[in-house]
Amino acid sequence: MKKLLTVVAVLAGIAICADAHAQNDWAGFSRFEQANREQPSAPKAVFMGNSITEGWIGKHPGFFSSNGYVSRGISGQTTSQMLVRFRADVIDLHPQVVVICGGTNDIAQNNGYISLPHIFGNIVSMVELARANGIAPILCSLLPARDFGWHKGLEPAPKIIELNRMIRAYAAQEKIPYVDYHTPMAEPDGGMIAAYTGDGVHPTEAGYDVMEAIVQPVIGAALKHTGSKRHK
Repeated sequence: MKKLLTVVAVLAGIAICADAHAQNDWAGFSRFEQANREQPSAPKAVFMGNSITEGWIGKHPGFFSSNGYVSRGISGQTTSQMLVRFRADVIDLHPQVVVICGGTNDIAQNNGYISLPHIFGNIVSMVELARANGIAPILCSLLPARDFGWHKGLEPAPKIIELNRMIRAYAAQEKIPYVDYHTPMAEPDGGMIAAYTGDGVHPTEAGYDVMEAIVQPVIGAALKHTGSKRHK
Protein backbone atom coordinates (compact mmCIF):
# COMPACT_ATOMS: atom_id res chain seq x y z
CA MET A 1 0.00 0.00 0.00
CA LYS A 2 2.82 2.37 0.95
CA LYS A 3 4.59 1.57 -2.34
CA LEU A 4 1.38 2.30 -4.29
CA LEU A 5 0.96 5.65 -2.54
CA THR A 6 4.57 6.54 -3.36
CA VAL A 7 4.02 5.78 -7.05
CA VAL A 8 0.82 7.85 -7.09
CA ALA A 9 2.62 10.75 -5.41
CA VAL A 10 5.48 10.61 -7.94
CA LEU A 11 3.06 10.53 -10.89
CA ALA A 12 1.11 13.45 -9.44
CA GLY A 13 4.32 15.39 -9.05
CA ILE A 14 5.27 14.73 -12.65
CA ALA A 15 1.82 15.87 -13.82
CA ILE A 16 2.06 19.08 -11.78
CA CYS A 17 5.53 19.81 -13.18
CA ALA A 18 4.35 19.18 -16.73
CA ASP A 19 1.36 21.47 -16.22
CA ALA A 20 3.58 24.19 -14.75
CA HIS A 21 5.97 23.82 -17.68
CA ALA A 22 3.11 24.29 -20.16
CA GLN A 23 1.81 27.32 -18.28
CA ASN A 24 5.28 28.89 -18.25
CA ASP A 25 5.90 28.27 -21.96
CA TRP A 26 5.88 32.00 -22.72
CA ALA A 27 7.11 31.66 -26.30
CA GLY A 28 4.73 28.80 -27.13
CA PHE A 29 7.37 26.21 -28.05
CA SER A 30 5.03 23.37 -27.07
CA ARG A 31 2.23 24.54 -29.40
CA PHE A 32 3.80 23.07 -32.55
CA GLU A 33 6.43 20.78 -31.03
CA GLN A 34 4.70 17.58 -32.12
CA ALA A 35 3.61 18.96 -35.50
CA ASN A 36 7.18 20.04 -36.21
CA ARG A 37 8.50 16.57 -35.35
CA GLU A 38 5.89 14.96 -37.60
CA GLN A 39 6.27 17.38 -40.54
CA PRO A 40 6.85 14.91 -43.40
CA SER A 41 8.93 17.19 -45.63
CA ALA A 42 10.10 20.77 -45.93
CA PRO A 43 7.08 23.02 -46.62
CA LYS A 44 7.14 25.49 -49.47
CA ALA A 45 6.15 28.29 -47.12
CA VAL A 46 5.63 28.81 -43.40
CA PHE A 47 3.13 31.45 -42.28
CA MET A 48 4.47 32.92 -39.04
CA GLY A 49 2.06 35.00 -37.01
CA ASN A 50 -0.62 35.38 -34.37
CA SER A 51 -4.35 34.58 -34.18
CA ILE A 52 -4.93 36.00 -37.66
CA THR A 53 -2.59 33.33 -39.03
CA GLU A 54 -3.93 30.65 -36.68
CA GLY A 55 -7.52 31.44 -37.66
CA TRP A 56 -6.64 31.29 -41.34
CA ILE A 57 -5.91 27.57 -41.36
CA GLY A 58 -9.02 27.01 -39.26
CA LYS A 59 -11.27 28.71 -41.82
CA HIS A 60 -9.41 27.77 -45.02
CA PRO A 61 -7.35 24.62 -44.35
CA GLY A 62 -7.29 23.76 -48.06
CA PHE A 63 -5.32 26.90 -48.87
CA PHE A 64 -2.45 25.49 -46.80
CA SER A 65 -2.67 21.77 -47.57
CA SER A 66 -3.11 22.15 -51.33
CA ASN A 67 -0.20 24.57 -51.69
CA GLY A 68 2.36 22.93 -49.42
CA TYR A 69 2.13 25.69 -46.80
CA VAL A 70 2.05 25.34 -43.02
CA SER A 71 0.66 27.71 -40.40
CA ARG A 72 2.65 28.59 -37.33
CA GLY A 73 0.33 31.21 -35.88
CA ILE A 74 -0.39 31.38 -32.15
CA SER A 75 -3.29 33.41 -30.82
CA GLY A 76 -2.36 36.42 -28.71
CA GLN A 77 1.34 36.37 -29.53
CA THR A 78 3.53 39.42 -29.90
CA THR A 79 6.52 39.76 -32.22
CA SER A 80 8.83 39.17 -29.23
CA GLN A 81 7.31 35.71 -28.75
CA MET A 82 7.37 35.03 -32.49
CA LEU A 83 11.06 35.92 -32.61
CA VAL A 84 11.94 33.58 -29.74
CA ARG A 85 10.28 30.57 -31.43
CA PHE A 86 11.39 31.49 -34.95
CA ARG A 87 14.10 28.82 -35.06
CA ALA A 88 11.86 26.00 -33.85
CA ASP A 89 8.80 26.90 -35.93
CA VAL A 90 10.42 28.24 -39.11
CA ILE A 91 14.17 27.67 -39.55
CA ASP A 92 14.18 24.04 -38.45
CA LEU A 93 11.41 23.22 -40.96
CA HIS A 94 13.66 24.36 -43.85
CA PRO A 95 10.96 26.11 -45.93
CA GLN A 96 11.78 28.01 -49.08
CA VAL A 97 9.70 31.00 -47.94
CA VAL A 98 8.45 32.49 -44.67
CA VAL A 99 5.46 34.84 -44.61
CA ILE A 100 5.81 37.10 -41.56
CA CYS A 101 2.72 38.86 -40.22
CA GLY A 102 2.80 40.22 -36.69
CA GLY A 103 2.59 43.32 -34.53
CA THR A 104 -1.12 43.64 -33.79
CA ASN A 105 -0.80 42.17 -30.30
CA ASP A 106 2.22 44.34 -29.57
CA ILE A 107 0.11 47.43 -30.30
CA ALA A 108 -2.65 45.88 -28.16
CA GLN A 109 -0.07 45.67 -25.34
CA ASN A 110 -0.71 41.96 -24.73
CA ASN A 111 2.66 41.75 -22.96
CA GLY A 112 2.74 45.37 -21.85
CA TYR A 113 3.82 48.49 -23.67
CA ILE A 114 6.36 48.21 -26.49
CA SER A 115 7.35 51.03 -28.84
CA LEU A 116 6.85 50.86 -32.60
CA PRO A 117 10.63 50.89 -33.25
CA HIS A 118 11.05 47.85 -30.99
CA ILE A 119 8.18 46.01 -32.72
CA PHE A 120 9.77 46.84 -36.04
CA GLY A 121 13.15 45.64 -34.72
CA ASN A 122 11.66 42.23 -33.88
CA ILE A 123 10.33 41.94 -37.42
CA VAL A 124 13.72 42.91 -38.88
CA SER A 125 15.40 40.29 -36.67
CA MET A 126 13.09 37.59 -38.06
CA VAL A 127 13.96 38.68 -41.60
CA GLU A 128 17.68 38.53 -40.83
CA LEU A 129 17.35 35.06 -39.27
CA ALA A 130 15.44 33.84 -42.32
CA ARG A 131 17.97 35.19 -44.77
CA ALA A 132 20.91 33.83 -42.79
CA ASN A 133 19.36 30.39 -43.17
CA GLY A 134 18.55 30.59 -46.88
CA ILE A 135 14.83 31.26 -46.41
CA ALA A 136 13.19 33.98 -48.50
CA PRO A 137 11.14 36.36 -46.31
CA ILE A 138 7.86 37.97 -47.28
CA LEU A 139 6.67 40.85 -45.09
CA CYS A 140 3.00 41.60 -44.54
CA SER A 141 1.18 44.69 -43.40
CA LEU A 142 -0.86 44.57 -40.22
CA LEU A 143 -4.59 44.38 -40.84
CA PRO A 144 -6.66 47.46 -40.03
CA ALA A 145 -8.28 47.77 -36.61
CA ARG A 146 -10.25 50.63 -35.07
CA ASP A 147 -10.11 49.21 -31.53
CA PHE A 148 -9.34 45.99 -29.66
CA GLY A 149 -12.22 44.31 -27.89
CA TRP A 150 -9.92 42.90 -25.21
CA HIS A 151 -8.05 46.17 -24.60
CA LYS A 152 -10.19 49.15 -25.51
CA GLY A 153 -9.14 52.75 -25.86
CA LEU A 154 -5.65 52.31 -27.32
CA GLU A 155 -6.58 53.97 -30.63
CA PRO A 156 -4.57 51.50 -32.70
CA ALA A 157 -5.49 52.65 -36.22
CA PRO A 158 -2.80 55.36 -36.63
CA LYS A 159 -0.18 53.17 -34.93
CA ILE A 160 -0.93 50.34 -37.35
CA ILE A 161 -0.61 52.71 -40.29
CA GLU A 162 2.74 53.99 -39.02
CA LEU A 163 4.13 50.50 -38.37
CA ASN A 164 3.00 49.45 -41.84
CA ARG A 165 4.83 52.46 -43.27
CA MET A 166 8.01 51.37 -41.48
CA ILE A 167 7.69 47.78 -42.70
CA ARG A 168 6.95 48.85 -46.28
CA ALA A 169 9.95 51.21 -46.39
CA TYR A 170 12.26 48.53 -45.01
CA ALA A 171 10.94 45.97 -47.50
CA ALA A 172 11.57 48.37 -50.39
CA GLN A 173 15.07 49.16 -49.12
CA GLU A 174 15.96 45.48 -48.69
CA LYS A 175 14.14 44.28 -51.84
CA ILE A 176 11.81 42.06 -49.82
CA PRO A 177 8.30 41.32 -51.14
CA TYR A 178 5.69 43.30 -49.21
CA VAL A 179 2.06 42.19 -48.98
CA ASP A 180 -0.40 45.02 -48.35
CA TYR A 181 -3.53 43.63 -46.71
CA HIS A 182 -4.35 46.94 -45.08
CA THR A 183 -5.28 49.10 -48.08
CA PRO A 184 -8.00 46.87 -49.60
CA MET A 185 -9.45 45.91 -46.21
CA ALA A 186 -9.58 49.31 -44.46
CA GLU A 187 -12.34 51.83 -43.94
CA PRO A 188 -11.42 55.52 -44.22
CA ASP A 189 -11.17 55.76 -40.40
CA GLY A 190 -8.65 52.92 -40.23
CA GLY A 191 -11.06 50.22 -39.09
CA MET A 192 -11.60 47.00 -41.01
CA ILE A 193 -14.43 46.82 -43.55
CA ALA A 194 -17.35 45.15 -41.80
CA ALA A 195 -17.78 42.45 -44.47
CA TYR A 196 -14.25 41.24 -43.76
CA THR A 197 -14.42 40.90 -39.97
CA GLY A 198 -16.72 39.80 -37.19
CA ASP A 199 -15.00 41.57 -34.31
CA GLY A 200 -13.08 44.39 -35.98
CA VAL A 201 -9.73 42.57 -35.76
CA HIS A 202 -9.96 39.01 -37.06
CA PRO A 203 -10.94 38.23 -40.66
CA THR A 204 -14.04 36.35 -41.73
CA GLU A 205 -13.88 33.82 -44.58
CA ALA A 206 -14.47 36.73 -46.95
CA GLY A 207 -11.54 38.54 -45.39
CA TYR A 208 -9.27 35.55 -45.86
CA ASP A 209 -10.41 35.32 -49.48
CA VAL A 210 -9.06 38.85 -50.00
CA MET A 211 -5.80 38.01 -48.26
CA GLU A 212 -5.26 34.84 -50.27
CA ALA A 213 -5.78 36.65 -53.55
CA ILE A 214 -3.08 39.16 -52.53
CA VAL A 215 -0.47 36.87 -51.01
CA GLN A 216 -0.64 33.86 -53.31
CA PRO A 217 1.00 35.47 -56.38
CA VAL A 218 3.69 36.99 -54.15
CA ILE A 219 4.54 33.56 -52.73
CA GLY A 220 4.50 32.09 -56.24
CA ALA A 221 7.01 34.66 -57.45
CA ALA A 222 9.22 34.11 -54.39
CA LEU A 223 9.19 30.34 -54.90
CA LYS A 224 10.21 30.74 -58.54
CA HIS A 225 13.03 33.06 -57.52
CA THR A 226 14.33 30.78 -54.74
CA GLY A 227 13.98 27.75 -57.03
CA SER A 228 16.03 29.38 -59.77
CA LYS A 229 18.73 30.38 -57.25
CA ARG A 230 18.95 26.83 -55.87
CA HIS A 231 19.38 25.34 -59.35
CA LYS A 232 22.17 27.67 -60.47
